Amino acid sequence: MAKGNIGVTTENIFPVIKKFLYSDHDIFVREIVSNAVDATQKLRTLASKGELKEEAGDLTVHVSVDKEAGTLTVSDRGIGMTEEEIDKYINQIAFSGANEFLEQYKEDANSIIGHFGLGFYSSFMVSKKVEIVTKSWKEGSKAVKWSCDGSPSFEIEEVEKADRGTDIIMYIDDDCKEFLEEYTLSDLLRKYCHFLPIQIAFGKKKDWKDGKQIELDEDNIINDTTPLWTKKPADLKDEDYKQFYKDLYPMSDEPLFWIHLNVDYPFNLTGVLYFPKIKTNMDLQKNKIQLYCNQVFVTDNVEGIVPEFLCLLHGVIDSPDIPLNVSRSYLQSDKNVKKIGSYISKKVSDRLASIFKQDRKDFEGKWDDIKIFINYGMLSQDDFYDKAKSYALLKDVEGKYFTFDEYKTLIEAEQTDKDGNLVYLYANNKDDQYSYIEAAQAKGYSVLIMDGQLDPAMLGMLEQKFEKARFVRVDSDIVDNLIVKDDKKKDEVKEEDKKTLTDAFTEKMPKLDKIEFMFDVKPLGENSVPLIITQSEYMRRMKDMARIQPGMAFYGEMPDTMNVVLNCDHKLIKQILADAKAESSDKVAHQLIDLALLQNGMLKGEALNNFVKRSIDLI
Repeated sequence: MAKGNIGVTTENIFPVIKKFLYSDHDIFVREIVSNAVDATQKLRTLASKGELKEEAGDLTVHVSVDKEAGTLTVSDRGIGMTEEEIDKYINQIAFSGANEFLEQYKEDANSIIGHFGLGFYSSFMVSKKVEIVTKSWKEGSKAVKWSCDGSPSFEIEEVEKADRGTDIIMYIDDDCKEFLEEYTLSDLLRKYCHFLPIQIAFGKKKDWKDGKQIELDEDNIINDTTPLWTKKPADLKDEDYKQFYKDLYPMSDEPLFWIHLNVDYPFNLTGVLYFPKIKTNMDLQKNKIQLYCNQVFVTDNVEGIVPEFLCLLHGVIDSPDIPLNVSRSYLQSDKNVKKIGSYISKKVSDRLASIFKQDRKDFEGKWDDIKIFINYGMLSQDDFYDKAKSYALLKDVEGKYFTFDEYKTLIEAEQTDKDGNLVYLYANNKDDQYSYIEAAQAKGYSVLIMDGQLDPAMLGMLEQKFEKARFVRVDSDIVDNLIVKDDKKKDEVKEEDKKTLTDAFTEKMPKLDKIEFMFDVKPLGENSVPLIITQSEYMRRMKDMARIQPGMAFYGEMPDTMNVVLNCDHKLIKQILADAKAESSDKVAHQLIDLALLQNGMLKGEALNNFVKRSIDLI
């Protein structure tokens, strides 16, 4: 038996590794199993070249647990190691400059692992002792056993081992016993090893018989060695893509469509990205893209690695150019990773443009589902806006769809104001704003429906992108003021009458929390409504933005300012004015106020009950 010290010039290596991965220590499963797969693939290469003198045989990697012994073992039939190779690859961690490197990265052992190829040493995050029993594929090789208890000291001795390959035996720490539980290990193997290119067996398959679960003789293979993204698109059907999506996301609805990525220049990249049916809460949909390196799982937190709006997509990206064992901060600054993000963004846009051109009706049918995704992209990336503006759509209250250019052509004759600005009228709730929409349409105006989660932000962006354009909600003013075609005529309402009417209505206006009412008297014509409530476009939009941008939250705390416009041409308002001058009692004013509040969804509780009673009395 030989003894020695691992060739690291400081004794800090194990504390650093343990300290770093305390919150992420399950990653050792990926490291140890992928090492076994790597050794097996190397043997397969030797066999293909005719250098292996024996039959390769079954190359399945086996993961096994012995609860009594407290061990977790990963076994392969790969190339194995000689004693000299153990000394080279296991013992000689350090080389020139190791001290400085350890000092520099002692807070981030993941970078150390990536730099030195220390995947094997991640086993010490959960183990009080680790053994390697290995036999090289080389003719005449002797089996050896290496063991270490987490200190720089190790022991190595010759042992008996009939077959080539390597067993990594981890004696699990008392505070990490969860890694000896079948369900815990099954979840981790699925997470990290689900698509490794060599079969991974964990225990035996099970079945139910006579009400009891029994173990079968067949190995329980936990991975798919040839996942869908490794195959040629020409060999796949729509059902294959849908089934793969269902395997990845069992609880999700069927995807809208997908992109099969396959590029070998200027970097290698494969994968399949799906457009999900996106719900309104985007945060629930992020981090659904799984990032792989040669079928080895890297991360499913791709924010900062790919453009933010792409995080709404689902699926898999695989690239050998992605550094495997490094921190996310390094991934985010890696040039190849940034190129990948740009490439995917372009492919997404190209795919959307293709669907739009080839089958616009189908694209329009999907628009309500993909709108939030495209809007997010346009809001977060100027270059995506430039690509998407040719196929992004606007939808009117009649359910018709238009490109930006098409809609501009539709409305420019009727909806250009006196200053040459094109006015885009919109509603965000067809039912609540029905009367306002009807009034605008009666004047020959078109009204858009802007009811999406990101539409408040889109309004501001489109006003900046469109030349001489502004967006105005249909209930933000009386219809004659929405698009002013010429200079306003001076009101012919006497100041005395304005004050009398304002006082009469102010007295009967209920006190509502965080709402202030401002009164005005206008001659709107005898056929227009007697009273209308509107809200300033600017303040309402700021409040909408406050709901999606935390930095604008102070707008959300400000009271709503509602404008109450009294139509002095209407016979009811004339009657109320006459009654007020005569100082006679009048219920009509109260009734008109409540009707306007009811129309705007602001009549509730006791005020609504009183309105109902008053209505019965009037009838």
